[in-house]
Amino acid sequence: MVATGLIRTIVGIIGNVISFFLFLSPTPTFVKIWKAKSVQEFKPDPYIATVLNCMMWVFYGLPFVHPDSLLVITINGIGLVIELTYVAIFFIYSPWSKRRKIVLALVIEVIFMAVVIFITLFFFHTTKIRSGIVGILAIIFNVIMYSSPLTVMKLVIRTKSVKYMPFYLSVFNFLNGIVWVVYASLELDPYILVPNGMGSLLGLLQLILYAAYYRTTNWDDEPPTEVQLPDV
Repeated sequence: MVATGLIRTIVGIIGNVISFFLFLSPTPTFVKIWKAKSVQEFKPDPYIATVLNCMMWVFYGLPFVHPDSLLVITINGIGLVIELTYVAIFFIYSPWSKRRKIVLALVIEVIFMAVVIFITLFFFHTTKIRSGIVGILAIIFNVIMYSSPLTVMKLVIRTKSVKYMPFYLSVFNFLNGIVWVVYASLELDPYILVPNGMGSLLGLLQLILYAAYYRTTNWDDEPPTEVQLPDV
């Protein structure tokens, strides 16, 4: 048992490191946005989804919800700050129509999170029940975070170009999912296992798309016609 706990801690630390680089992996995308002073066809969906995902996992990892989950809190707390920075950059360089959608999405997320915290703390009084409820919600929003790049994947298939699908984001999505699957399997935490298993599969699909359409990508072309941002 001690050996399993030690291995799980080591894997969790590795997961923190990989997750940190996952959060930083879109940096080249935001450098492009900053230089162009425009979001072009880059979409805020993954970053807005990840904000809610990080908030949910920070809450899940608190000792009065799911004890002994410090590694879950640390990386998701860091991730929350990084993702809010990305969303702020997106907001600055987006047209007003997209800015309204970004603000609306964030307001809805904050209200939703406040309701979840209130209901969990005032109506449920054991960590087993709290971790079960918050864990299920965390699974749902982890799946949303991992599936949010589907809008970008659709664009890749339509344009036969991977220009607007960041490669490093796909790589670290895949690696992150694999490591946290191992972490969750060591003490069978289904709330971490399920979404990260799906995340590793989606990351693999993105890498397959990247390999399939890399050669048909024109890296020097002008940004294509703006695509309408879906409601988030």
